[in-house]
Parts: sequence; C-alpha cells; structure tokens
Amino acid sequence: MAHGSHQVRLEMPIERIWDFISDINNWAPLVPGYLEHEIINQEQSIWKLHGDIGMIKKTVNLKVDIIKWHKPTHIAFRLTRLNESAIGTGYFKAKTLADLSVEMSGYLNISAKGMLGQMVNPILNTFVPVVGKEFTEKVATKILERDRERLIV
Repeated sequence: MAHGSHQVRLEMPIERIWDFISDINNWAPLVPGYLEHEIINQEQSIWKLHGDIGMIKKTVNLKVDIIKWHKPTHIAFRLTRLNESAIGTGYFKAKTLADLSVEMSGYLNISAKGMLGQMVNPILNTFVPVVGKEFTEKVATKILERDRERLIV
C-alpha cells in the first residue's frame, strides 16, 4: 500500500482546527483532483475525483466513511470505490505542543486492487506521499485563512 504523511504547525488553539476539520464540506474541495461531493449523512459522503497518474487519467467516485470522530484531536476515514472493496484510509490528527501551538498531521494510505493494481501500485508509491503533503498543506492554509477572516470581522 502506498502511504504518505505530513505535519504542519499551526499557531492557534486546537479547537479552531477542529471547527474546520469536523465539517467535511470544508476540506473535501481541497483534495487534489476534486470535482464535487455529496453528503449522505454525518459519517458518509460520495466524492467525485479526477485522477491523473502518469499515463492513467480517470474520474472516480469514492465513498468516504468517517470511522472515527475524537473531538478535538482525530478524524479517521476509509475510502472505497463505489461497488468495490476499500482502497484506502486516512486521517487528520492534531496535538497541542508545549508552546500551545498545534501540530496537525495528515495521513493517506491507498492501494489499487485487481489486474490494474499491479500496474498502478508502483506509481501510487510516489504519487500518494505528494498528494498527502499537498492536501495537508492546503487544509492548513485554509484553516489559517479562515482564522484571519475571523479576526478581521
């Protein structure tokens, strides 16, 4: 399985990070390749993404199941292609540090199954860490933007 994790440090209370992360509508559009999403209920949503991995370009629908909500530190999710088995997992974790800043970690773990998986998984090994880092940094940037707007108002 291809995986990637990335950490960023944010200078704000952990509750502000949770306020953002706890609403999927805030961070789903930040996923690389995002086209649209639909909320089914508090724990489930369907995301439409366009992937461009080397020579393979494909639009996929993923079911995202939130499998853990642990306020204010942890949200974990499972990714499943519609009508197929799970293809990955991910999470956001936040930890308050000694100086009251927060370390936010993003993690993504993905694998392709079947005959296509044999060809795609080696590519995913280099692709997923980059996507994980990009996604985590986009989320952090958006949290900071939202926090600045809150201070202005």
